[in-house]
Amino acid sequence: MGRYSKKEALAKKMALAGIESSTLSAEELASVFRKILEQKIHGICFSPYIEGQGPGTQIGAAQIRERLKFIQPCVNWLRTFSCTEGNELIPGIAAENGLECMVGVWLNDDRENNEKELANAIEVAKAGHAGILAVGNEVLLRGDLSEDDLIDYINRAKQAAPGVDVGYVDAYFKFVDHPRVTDACDVVLANCYPFWESCSAEYSLLYMKDMYRRAVQAANGRKVIITETGWPNVGTPFGGAVPSYESAIKYFINTYQWAAEEGIEIFYFSAFDETWKVDKEGDVGAYWGLWDKDGNLKYV
Repeated sequence: MGRYSKKEALAKKMALAGIESSTLSAEELASVFRKILEQKIHGICFSPYIEGQGPGTQIGAAQIRERLKFIQPCVNWLRTFSCTEGNELIPGIAAENGLECMVGVWLNDDRENNEKELANAIEVAKAGHAGILAVGNEVLLRGDLSEDDLIDYINRAKQAAPGVDVGYVDAYFKFVDHPRVTDACDVVLANCYPFWESCSAEYSLLYMKDMYRRAVQAANGRKVIITETGWPNVGTPFGGAVPSYESAIKYFINTYQWAAEEGIEIFYFSAFDETWKVDKEGDVGAYWGLWDKDGNLKYV
């Protein structure tokens, strides 16, 4: 059978077929999960916080390197969310470890901080450490900026960092709703979360495929990257979407087998469990990581 045992080959074939791996034991699911990570996934959303930290915490290079050790062998790209509070150090450190970086520029209604974010991101790009600049994350979804203001930030990044693809991150349907924003982007960066639309795990892959299809149609020939998707393993159900170990590991497996079949670039959310997210997302917000808060791989 070459690289795979008969059992592993069967599991891989079932996942490639888009089946929810319903006949596989927990041990077999974990084996497929490990194989996918050993082969490296395209990318992961990376925040270097440890327990007790969150946005507003100043992060140092030593902590970034320590957190990166856990995930570096398993991914090709990192996606960051900010270029202030020490997060601007991540792309350079990622490059030292052979990783590409989608560099996040956090925008909101704080115009002064937006300028710091953009200026730092441009410096990162000029240093050659930005594979893609992601200017803004769900600001339209939150209502933090107008369409015109967002487009202005995108265009300023494009002018300041020629040769670097610039895009904007939001829920897939926002690129349908805001074609002017879509047209301003070099690349469409779409978040696709069946969980947050109350989809049951059974139909989650089909739902994500439809989300992606809608983003592709809106992109008008531009490349579409899925910048966030995932499934939590613990927490309160959200409509028909129920967190569990089994649903989370199956969602991951189906996601990356589909990505391999179709050649889709996906950044999984997220690297680590993050307790700080509970404030805005409830208990479920803390359990989206592939690694727990202490850096232990969860699905093995």
